[in-house]
Amino acid sequence: MIRFLRNLVSRGATPASGGEVQKGIVTAQPRGLVSPHTDGVWHDITPAQPPGYFQIDINVRPETVLSYPAVFSCCSLIYNDIGKLRTRLMELQPSGIWKESTNPAYSPVLRRPNHYQNQIQFKQWWICSKLTWGNTYALKIRDGRGVVVALYVLVPGLVQPLIAPDGSIFYQLGQDNLSGLQESTVYVPTSEVIHDRMNCMFHPLVGVSPLFAACLPASGGLEMLRDSRRFFNQGAKPSGLLVAPGEIDDADAKRLQAYWNDNFTGPNSGKVAVVGDGLKYEPIRMTASDAQTKEQITLTSEMVAQVFHVPAFKVGGPIPAGQKVGDLNQIYFNDALHSLIEEMELCFDDGLSLPAGYRTELELENLLRMDPATNAEVIVKLVGGGVKTPNEGRRELNLAPLLGGDTVYMQQQDMPLDQVRLNRVALVDLPVPPPAPAPQPEPDEISEDDVKALAEYIEKGLECELT
Repeated sequence: MIRFLRNLVSRGATPASGGEVQKGIVTAQPRGLVSPHTDGVWHDITPAQPPGYFQIDINVRPETVLSYPAVFSCCSLIYNDIGKLRTRLMELQPSGIWKESTNPAYSPVLRRPNHYQNQIQFKQWWICSKLTWGNTYALKIRDGRGVVVALYVLVPGLVQPLIAPDGSIFYQLGQDNLSGLQESTVYVPTSEVIHDRMNCMFHPLVGVSPLFAACLPASGGLEMLRDSRRFFNQGAKPSGLLVAPGEIDDADAKRLQAYWNDNFTGPNSGKVAVVGDGLKYEPIRMTASDAQTKEQITLTSEMVAQVFHVPAFKVGGPIPAGQKVGDLNQIYFNDALHSLIEEMELCFDDGLSLPAGYRTELELENLLRMDPATNAEVIVKLVGGGVKTPNEGRRELNLAPLLGGDTVYMQQQDMPLDQVRLNRVALVDLPVPPPAPAPQPEPDEISEDDVKALAEYIEKGLECELT
């Protein structure tokens, strides 16, 4: 049942004290711890029901809503996609980039969170709890050094947050032998629990599941499916009336009703009925086409997908025309997965108390594993653009390195960035050359006769000077 807390602290709370604490687990409730509600009960936030609906058990429960195909598909799609993303421990390098690393204090719990779940099952259960209950509670198990060596995702219905008058947060945990909680009730401080929550609409410590908004369309879809099942259980024969041409008394009406129900309904549907007295059967059920059952079920499925931010084509709807599969998957990742992934990574960072220079990261490359064409195209562009070396690209395809493949290759006409920058600086700093001199006029051409006359003139002049 989807529930929330009403008030932060009830009146008359005393300071938190007392209780036996062993490794962060309190076996006796400390005084002053109160739930953020006032009347001692959790409140149902499913849509309003008729008075007394708790007694007639028609309130919507998560396990009921999850049986609707669209809800089941959205939840399983999201937690399976996130579950397959490998958890990596990243370390900040002196160069300023993040590189995958290992650390004996943090790597083991990331690889194997607990004794009964691998990291895929652990993340699937984490996200499933968050989607169906709005909250994920992971109990930390520490060794003698205080290092977290195991994480157990608890059943949300067995966990309740408590607040002390000074604002300290504790969690009341029910018995869970699988997680090592053998007491009927234990109390742990917030330092021993990772609390990942979503849609905190009513209280900052209590998340609200998408089922809060999906319960009505899912319930309506389930009722339509149940009605169809009943209809086909009757041999696809609609309910109707036995109409007599005249009046009949109550005794005959009851006798005919019992005779018809015993012989021509349920497993006897389809048998030949022989009735007298001019009785006539008239169906009164609306047909599926008149009720637009198919359209109604499609509408409820689309509303459920909208609540989970999942594109309709992911849950059986038509693929939009004119868009590539890669673009559609990117829309799905941005809307349905991105925030859940970021929140989980931050919860790991805070919950494991990672020091500065370390962080966790889910390996998003696994989302492209089923799209080899897009994966190959991305690698070719990164290698061809000089972002990655050929061997780095081959490593992503699980191929052996090649000799000389650890160098970034570029085309010959491309210049290194540092040389381009130096050339630009040199061009700016060069002195401006002086202007070229003006061209001189060329002399006029002289004919041969002029040359001979000039020679004779010079010769006569010389003879005059000698005499």
